[in-house]
Amino acid sequence: MPQMAADPRYITTPIYYVNGRPHIGHVYTTTICDVWARFQRLLGNDVFFLTGTDEHGQKVEQSATERNMVPQALADENTAEFRRVMGMFGLSNDHFIRTTDAGHKRQVQAFVQRLMDSGDVYLGTFEGWYDPGQEEYYTETKARETEYMSPISGRPLQKATEENYYFKLSAYQDRLEQLFADNPGFVRPDARRNEILGRLREGLQDVPISRTNFTWGIPVPGHEEHVIYVWIDALFNYTTALGMAEPDSDVWAQRQQYWPAAYHIIGKEILWFHAVIWPALLMALDAPQPACVYAHSFWISDGQKMSKSLGNFIDLDRLQSCIDTYGRDALRWYLTTNGPLGATDADFNDAQFHETYTTDLVNTVGNCTSRVSAMIAKYFDGVLPADSGIAVGDVNWPELCENQAAASIDAMDRFDLAGSCAAAMSIVRSVDAFIHDTEPFKLAKDPEAAEALSAILYRCAEALRIASSLLEAVMPDTMAQLHESWNISAAVDLRAACSWGQLQPGQGIVKVALFPRVQLASSEA
Repeated sequence: MPQMAADPRYITTPIYYVNGRPHIGHVYTTTICDVWARFQRLLGNDVFFLTGTDEHGQKVEQSATERNMVPQALADENTAEFRRVMGMFGLSNDHFIRTTDAGHKRQVQAFVQRLMDSGDVYLGTFEGWYDPGQEEYYTETKARETEYMSPISGRPLQKATEENYYFKLSAYQDRLEQLFADNPGFVRPDARRNEILGRLREGLQDVPISRTNFTWGIPVPGHEEHVIYVWIDALFNYTTALGMAEPDSDVWAQRQQYWPAAYHIIGKEILWFHAVIWPALLMALDAPQPACVYAHSFWISDGQKMSKSLGNFIDLDRLQSCIDTYGRDALRWYLTTNGPLGATDADFNDAQFHETYTTDLVNTVGNCTSRVSAMIAKYFDGVLPADSGIAVGDVNWPELCENQAAASIDAMDRFDLAGSCAAAMSIVRSVDAFIHDTEPFKLAKDPEAAEALSAILYRCAEALRIASSLLEAVMPDTMAQLHESWNISAAVDLRAACSWGQLQPGQGIVKVALFPRVQLASSEA
């Protein structure tokens, strides 16, 4: 498989609002970004993986007041919790940005000043509807469509009249339509793209980018009575983390190669900001567009939408319970392969989690690696035999592994995480079928079949080595355990690691038990 030159690859999560505790939505988005980032690093690419916290806005100010705290103290407290979660789930982000960082605040003001100087921002009066929960503005037409209720929380919208600075979003109607026409993959999946195209057909209105009814935020430069709208502040994080607004800075010198981003990974509820307002801001600043805004769907809980009233949020305690029972990699596997990357929501329930763990990890990866290593231990004293070259079975292993590795790498590059995992798992399942067909445990009883036995076990172990390299990004802890037990060197270039014949005859192969069988409690069934 040919090697490719290293590419800068930039992937971002949304920055997470600090007005509440982390939950499965935050963990999911950051985990799938982590899987992609790890996989790209294994390919030898130069990856920059960004996450962080969104710390300004009216809700933070109100929550701090209710707790008799200053907003910065509340932001510090909750951001510390998000950082703790990153460690709890072993996430490999390269930077954690906070919108209260001095560098971010300076750059946001610099960007807004440029927009004001260019005439893309003007002072006007907003009359319409406001969603306090989302801190989002709605026109009369849009509010009427939602029956004057928030489409996210279901709570009533508030009538608002306020002097604001406006961004001339309407001036970018034609250019945005052209962006979508020229780049069909700019917003994915297709259902989300079609949603945005439908809203674009309604025509764009200019949008407020400042507030005057609270103070916790970044002041508009030269007009400190105005606070920059939290969503404008937040969107700029993707560029301020790189130092884009300060082209003479050391940060920009070190990170400028990462823009434009390969992927902004977000939840579908914030698609409008990322798919319309953000590209228009970049156009106004003459900055390149990200390659893809990928808006995943939601997790539901046991068939129902998660809500505080139902008490069915998948919170950190429940996720920690999954880790305690099944292991961290089992949770990563479930989120990655069963998550809501497509247009529909995904259900998180204990029975499905248990079934996925048992079927994919215990019975497939765990059982296959255990059987192969156990047979090498039993029949060859734990030393890998050579492939005798004798024809056994009808599998062309180098070709099968090359094809599945290429499919896995291609799927991951397209952010088809489940497809990438499926291609890797198909190698493992082929090994299982090969063992079933060739019956090495029977051949071991026949001294005349020694060459066939050694060929079978070498090919099984080598195929599993390749599969494990492809699975390392999603299950880093477990694959590291396998690699240590089988004396497999860390992959420097995944494509090279997936070429056939790298296990050396004579190296030690220790029997492994990667995924213990777990009994599902009857109350969970």
